[in-house]
Amino acid sequence: MLVIRPITMADYPALLQCAEESGPGFTSLPVSESLLKKRIQQSQESFATDVEHLGERSASEQGYLLVAEDAETGEVVGTTAIEAAIGLDVPFYSYHLSKVVHSSPRLGVHNVVEVLTLGNQYTGCSEICTLFLRPAWRQGSNGKLLSKCRFLLIADHPQRFSETIFAEMRGYSDSAGNSPFWAWLKQHFFTIDFALADHLTGIGKKGFIADLMPKLPIYVSLLSKDAQAVIGKVHENTQPALHMLEQEGFSWRGYIDIFDGGPTVECQQRHIESVRHSFCATVVLADEGNTTSASAQRQQALFLLSNRRCAGFRATIAYAELNDDSVVLSPDVARALKLSAGESARLLPLAPWAHKGNLRGRNE
Repeated sequence: MLVIRPITMADYPALLQCAEESGPGFTSLPVSESLLKKRIQQSQESFATDVEHLGERSASEQGYLLVAEDAETGEVVGTTAIEAAIGLDVPFYSYHLSKVVHSSPRLGVHNVVEVLTLGNQYTGCSEICTLFLRPAWRQGSNGKLLSKCRFLLIADHPQRFSETIFAEMRGYSDSAGNSPFWAWLKQHFFTIDFALADHLTGIGKKGFIADLMPKLPIYVSLLSKDAQAVIGKVHENTQPALHMLEQEGFSWRGYIDIFDGGPTVECQQRHIESVRHSFCATVVLADEGNTTSASAQRQQALFLLSNRRCAGFRATIAYAELNDDSVVLSPDVARALKLSAGESARLLPLAPWAHKGNLRGRNE
């Protein structure tokens, strides 16, 4: 069983391993001891801080970094995060893909062309990021748990996050880490490799972007064919993560990463499917000896569950039985979530048919 919990400083070696395995283009996990430890410290302070509303003064300092831990071995096998508000201290740049019309009625010419415009559209918005699961654990529902657990945290603590939630998806690069989109930018505006530009961005040294990035719109037709082909495309390893976000209601509105051309997808907090369809129930503990009975198995369904806390947050995927406004958990699952009888849990049904009404009808 994998359990999601807030990161601690003792998890630094595991976080560094994730950063090293994530490869080029994963800017939110830089291979830097000082920056990774800074993120851990920031996360610990964020989880421990009471937040009544997302104020701009403190929002840029709030980031929530979570890890996936094997409940049996204690091994940390993945990480995921939410940044409360980006771009308030260091500018966050995006390109926006849009269309302009060049028309001359006198000549009978009407051309619609695409342009890329540099901007800061997502300033102050919350970003879900740093989703990485070690290869050996990319099976079953582990990826779903790592992605969706963030939405349960948002559902119980909406005041900590902005109304618009977005995710910057890793763009296409080849096996050597070369990005066709960056190759064109480098040829015309930069003299540094993609890996170095990516690293500088990851460690917060973004001044070169403002210094060297073209300020005026770029006509897409002027880019190389290879660069044009990857605009809005994701890295092969990122495709499953994008698919899950699209199922949650996230969509692409034409904003792309300025280095690799990967899409940025967004959704309003209240419209996220896991936020809309999750609900709360009072915990009842199953008798230790009856949890595997045929009757109990027939009544159970698969849920993503959390303990509804901020500091001390826990989430996992497990079978449970829903009865009216209570949920029956096995002792093992309750211990993993640090829940006692009578406390409240948040549940998200994972079976396609399993919404609250169906489960209630099935149990009656």
